[in-house]
Amino acid sequence: MAHYNTIINQITAFIPRHDFEYHAKIHHNGQKFRSYNRWSQFMAMIIGQLSGRKSLRDITENLTVRQKRLYHLGMKPTTKSTLARVNEHQPASLYENMYFQLLSKCQQAAPRHSFSFKSKLYLLDTTTIDLCLSVFPWATFRSRKGAIKLHVGLDADGYLPAFMDMTNGKVHESKWSKTLKLPRGSYAVFDRGFTDYNWYSTLMDSGVFFVTRLKSNADVEYLLKRAGRKSQGITNDQQIRLKGISDPLRLVAYTDPETGNHYRYVTNAHHLKAAEIAAIYKERWQIEQFFKWIKQNLKIKTFLGTSRNAVLTQIWIALCVYLLVAFLNFKAKLGISMHQMLRVLQLNLFARRNLSDLFRPPDKQAIDSPQLLLWS
Repeated sequence: MAHYNTIINQITAFIPRHDFEYHAKIHHNGQKFRSYNRWSQFMAMIIGQLSGRKSLRDITENLTVRQKRLYHLGMKPTTKSTLARVNEHQPASLYENMYFQLLSKCQQAAPRHSFSFKSKLYLLDTTTIDLCLSVFPWATFRSRKGAIKLHVGLDADGYLPAFMDMTNGKVHESKWSKTLKLPRGSYAVFDRGFTDYNWYSTLMDSGVFFVTRLKSNADVEYLLKRAGRKSQGITNDQQIRLKGISDPLRLVAYTDPETGNHYRYVTNAHHLKAAEIAAIYKERWQIEQFFKWIKQNLKIKTFLGTSRNAVLTQIWIALCVYLLVAFLNFKAKLGISMHQMLRVLQLNLFARRNLSDLFRPPDKQAIDSPQLLLWS
């Protein structure tokens, strides 16, 4: 019978250890570690995320019980106090860096979006995570309430977070959007919370196409209607001009045949069919699903430390876990959801099994087959 490493060992083999150690030296604060390292912190937090642990004590006690199965991970013994201290004081920027390295590899394996254009499509949105202001005093939001905001730009190819930033609760999404450097020729879709006519002009000057909803109180000058037959659900398609924007834009009105809801979209994508404009905005729902998934399946609503650095560390590592699960999903191509895949991983994290067989029905599993290296 073939010998296999643990499932967690096979998963984390996707993370290049030599690159990690190189960046760990760069993103280090204070004196050199004597008996601990950032890799052990990273592995402890990843195991905590994948196994659904709720506290530092829960994580470290679980690691102690599993000590014999952690040998191949190259981890050092981890105590609650050590993990808490490293989370608080060692720069979270290390995990931000590792996140974007993993993202690059995931994007190479991700399926492409289904729209007619080949350019990137980014889904922009923000979600708020409530915090206790007395415990997280840096997370200012309201006079008696704290919060942080996660600002995300989701790549429609595989629904991967290509842009991510965390701010306190007071920072509006329209302010964050101005910091984005979207590539020329790409498309961005966002809701009315991002309405900023100066930003619209900046996007157009940068060669970026956008699709959003028109506010009901918008100052609109209606121009020529576009000729041609309208697709099902499209009730209007014409050029408009918004006050403060010199170039004409396009208004597409759409009535959902299933719900009867009426929508008015504004865009600078004059070259696309009206039905595709409506479909692009509908795609924005995927970022809502992304926020729902990470809040339900990863630990990003309750935090293991109170400093901004500890919170950022936890969030960046949680997003690294999201990428790991997404990558496995892309490579497995079994048609199961990421939620199903995560649940299987949680139940088998320390089992010695073939990772490629883990998600297959028993009658389709290989017998003593070589270990499938999904990250190759």
